[in-house]
Amino acid sequence: MENQIRSSANNQLVALVTGANQGVGFQIAKALAANGYTVYVGSRNQSNGEKAAAEIGGNAYAIQLDVTLKATIDAAAERIEKEQGRLDLLVNNAGISHAGKPGRTLEEIMEDGRATTASLEEIRTVWETNVFGVIAVSQAMLPLLRKSAAARIVNVSSVLGSLTWIADPTCWARDHFNVVYAASKTALNAVTLAFAIELEKENIKVNATSPGFTATALNNFQGTDSVEVGSREPIRVALDTDGPTASFTGPDGPSPW
Repeated sequence: MENQIRSSANNQLVALVTGANQGVGFQIAKALAANGYTVYVGSRNQSNGEKAAAEIGGNAYAIQLDVTLKATIDAAAERIEKEQGRLDLLVNNAGISHAGKPGRTLEEIMEDGRATTASLEEIRTVWETNVFGVIAVSQAMLPLLRKSAAARIVNVSSVLGSLTWIADPTCWARDHFNVVYAASKTALNAVTLAFAIELEKENIKVNATSPGFTATALNNFQGTDSVEVGSREPIRVALDTDGPTASFTGPDGPSPW
């Protein structure tokens, strides 16, 4: 703990990555640690977080954080406040693609997410993590971000959330747009803009970024890109201290909202 407290005194940048025990979040946390950040590896399960932090090494520390539970969010904020005194970067990566019957294929998950038949219970569960969780964590960490000289929030979204792209009749992913996961990312993009517009006057940058179709637990590892490839753009955005605010980018560059 003493080393963690000392890191702030040495002006080492401090980051929190939610859902960082696996997948894209793990890759982001790993890259931040490799670039000199003190990184809090957020994980719903403390044991999984500790394993991930140990694998990352360096200045990576596990922190229990379930974005749907206010008590864990508040406890995480209090711990970072006590150990670091500020937060320079918040990466809202935690997300789920479905919350229905386990063991379904990606195709079955997409079918169950159709607007006309989707379970309201499943929609609420996914949105609780992907939308409300991001709002809750961002609000809780704002007092710490305001103590940074150049604070940033990065929200890990999806190109599936782009209404402009999906509205194009030639879009290959048009049939994959549903009210469970895809629409939650559209809502997340709106949340990103709302925070970006409000916080711009405080010089706190807020951006959304998409990993692309990455093989992770989100899609039963049926994505076409490896997690290393898919993590490149989120890592670039997370490390970019001089970038813009209110941007939405993906593997191919800027994405339409």
